Amino acid sequence: MSQLSLHHHGVSVTDLDRAVEFYSDVLGFDVIDRYTLSDDALSTAVGGDELTGHFAQLDGGTGRVELIEYEADDDDDGNDVRGAAVYDTGAKHLGIETDDLDAVYESLPDDVEAISEPQTTGSGTKILFIRDPDGNPVEILEL
Repeated sequence: MSQLSLHHHGVSVTDLDRAVEFYSDVLGFDVIDRYTLSDDALSTAVGGDELTGHFAQLDGGTGRVELIEYEADDDDDGNDVRGAAVYDTGAKHLGIETDDLDAVYESLPDDVEAISEPQTTGSGTKILFIRDPDGNPVEILEL
């Protein structure tokens, strides 16, 4: 089998501009590229029907953070057909490493929700979970 390596972590969002602002202004990631895809290959790959995806690729240091705002056609009854699929808002969590978690915590803007103050786990890793504008959890850790 070919060697595999991490390329990106995708996070589906409801407002791409708002998400890019958070991930670049609050977390410091540089925007590499922004683009829109609306083709059969995208729809087929993620199991959707006639999807349009607005993408932003951000430099996360050791890998990219891919933010995606999906548009999906409603069904005949006007219901959003995105369902529980790849392109739904949310992710388990994105993990970001820092060398000074306390400094990151102290510099967070007042409107960023921290789930708790920094905590040191049984493994000795210091962690902090915050939420992005869509409520997606982001773990910041200091090893």
